[in-house]
Amino acid sequence: MGQHVSRTDFEWTYTEEPHASRRKLILEKYPQIKKLFGYDPQFKWVASAMVLTQLAMLFVVRDQSWKMVFLLAYCFGGVINHSLMLACHEIAHNLAFGHARPMANRLFGFFCNLPIGLPMSVSFKKYHLEHHRYQGDEVIDTDLPTYLEAKLFCTTVGKFFWVCLQPLFYIFRPLVVNPKPPQRLELVNGVIQLAFNTIIVQYFGWKVMVYLIVGSLLAMGLHPVAGHFISEHYMFAKGFETYSYYGPLNWITFNVGYHNEHHDFPAVPGRLLPEVKRIAPEFYDNIPQHTSWTRVLYDFITDPSIGPYARIKRKARGLDS
Repeated sequence: MGQHVSRTDFEWTYTEEPHASRRKLILEKYPQIKKLFGYDPQFKWVASAMVLTQLAMLFVVRDQSWKMVFLLAYCFGGVINHSLMLACHEIAHNLAFGHARPMANRLFGFFCNLPIGLPMSVSFKKYHLEHHRYQGDEVIDTDLPTYLEAKLFCTTVGKFFWVCLQPLFYIFRPLVVNPKPPQRLELVNGVIQLAFNTIIVQYFGWKVMVYLIVGSLLAMGLHPVAGHFISEHYMFAKGFETYSYYGPLNWITFNVGYHNEHHDFPAVPGRLLPEVKRIAPEFYDNIPQHTSWTRVLYDFITDPSIGPYARIKRKARGLDS
């Protein structure tokens, strides 16, 4: 089973999450960053082009062999679908049309969700905003692995399978750790997605549906673009709970690698996060950062000091009334 991880518990802290206090310090020194708040008018065209690319691929995939279907799903379709998941991340922060037009953001989220094959845009928003506000909370922050995950996947081989199974944990962990009743828009999201999937199977066949859904799942697991799931908050350096990555994969992931910057300023669109770093470099240049998401995956699996336990946790405080 390979080497056993050296940690036997999470890293517990009794301090507040670091981003609110750093945001205050940065804005006191660089108030011009507030001018970056808002939405990105280019975003809707980029995300729409990705959706249309996947729709065009339906005509290509339907006539391919099963082997080619899975190859295209991993190398091409999964990458686009993962990027569309991160488009839904931008939409969760109302960065497609701004906070003044919440329903426009939700409707565009339904559209971006279509090629992914699984309804997630509304459910993701419901949990993700709490991840920002209650980062590290043992109950509310469902980005944190459970004790069961940490205990079961505590060897080199175990961590390999944990990485491969990441999409399942992201789908089902919130339902176990912090279940919430479905919202009306979640049901609408599900109905629209089911109708789209039915039309796809009816007119293009099952190969195309497999291409879309399997691509989404593969690109959330053992895949270079999925390295950001681990790079963002797993404790590679003691005491640091958020990490940025400034490499080229940001070009296809709406700059999600600028993760310290994003948590400090979630109202800044992804396209403008490099500007935050340019304005306030002393706050970001000297803290630990990653240079490769692929290397993150390799180190996570092979380094015994890193594993599902390598997360900073805080005792549950409960949501504000």
